[in-house]
Amino acid sequence: PIDLHVRGLQELGATFTTSHGFIIGRAGQMVGTRILLEFPSVGATENILMAAVRAKGTTVIDNAAREPEIADLAAFLNRMGAQVVGAGSATITIDGVDELVPVEHTAIPDRIETATFLAALATAGGELTLSGARFDHIDMLTQKLGEMGMRISPEADGVWAMVSRRLSSVDVSTLPYPGIASDFKPLFVAMLAVADGVGIVTENLFSGRFRYVDELVRMGADIRTEGHHAVVRGVPQLSGAPVRAHDIRAGAALVIAALRAEGETLITDCHHIDRGYEDLVGKLHRVGADIERVAL
Repeated sequence: PIDLHVRGLQELGATFTTSHGFIIGRAGQMVGTRILLEFPSVGATENILMAAVRAKGTTVIDNAAREPEIADLAAFLNRMGAQVVGAGSATITIDGVDELVPVEHTAIPDRIETATFLAALATAGGELTLSGARFDHIDMLTQKLGEMGMRISPEADGVWAMVSRRLSSVDVSTLPYPGIASDFKPLFVAMLAVADGVGIVTENLFSGRFRYVDELVRMGADIRTEGHHAVVRGVPQLSGAPVRAHDIRAGAALVIAALRAEGETLITDCHHIDRGYEDLVGKLHRVGADIERVAL
C-alpha cells in the first residue's frame, strides 16, 4: 500500500490523480509542514524525507521509521547539502535548501542479507565470518539467535558466528525497528522448521505473508498457520522437493531450508531472489554449499 506515501507528499503540496490504473503526481514548490505517519513506514519516511529537503521551510516527520537505512539516507542527503536532524529517531526535522550537490556515498551493509547468511548457518551448521556486516544493526536478531544456541559476536570489521549443534526453538514476533523485521520472518520460519522444539512466529506488521509455508511443508516441514501466527514444530531433517519462490524473502527461506534437506531441491521463479540479493548462489557456494543455477 502506498497511502502513507501519497498522503505525506500531498501534505507537502503535491497533487495526485488516477487514470486507467495509473497514479499521476504533480508538484511545484513544496512547502514544509508537520506530518504524522499513522505507521512508521520505511518507504513513506524516505519519500517524504527526500521531498522535504527541497521544500520551502521546515518539515517535521512524527512517528518516522527508525531503521538504519533512514539514518544512512539522511547522512547521504546532508553530505549533499541538506539539513536533516533526528534521522534514526521517531521525529525527523528537515529544513529545506535551495540546492543539493553531487557526492560519492557508500551505502551501509544490507542487514537483511546479513540475517540471511546467519539463517543459512543456523540450518547448515559450521562457522562463518561476515566481513563488513554491522552487528549494531541486528541487535534483536542476534539476541534471538543466541537464545537458539548460536554463538555470535561482533568483530573489528564484521560479525562472527558458529553453530555446532541443532538449535533450539524460540518464539518470534515482528515489530518496527529495532524489533524483528518482517523481512526476517521467513528466515526464522525456515530455521525453526529444523530446530529442536516448537516455535510460534507472529506477524504484527503485515497480512498475507505466509504463502511460502506451503512450499516448506512440501519439503517435510511441520507448520500450521492461523491468522497472523505460524506454529512451527521442528523436524530433524527436511527432504528435497520442487518448490516455488513467491517473493524475495520466501525464496531465501527456501534456499535456507534446502541446505538442511536430504536430496535435491529445485527452486523455480528465482528472479524474485535476484531482486533482493547479489549473487546469493555464488556466495553460498563459496562457503561450501552444494548449490548452482540451472536453466530450465
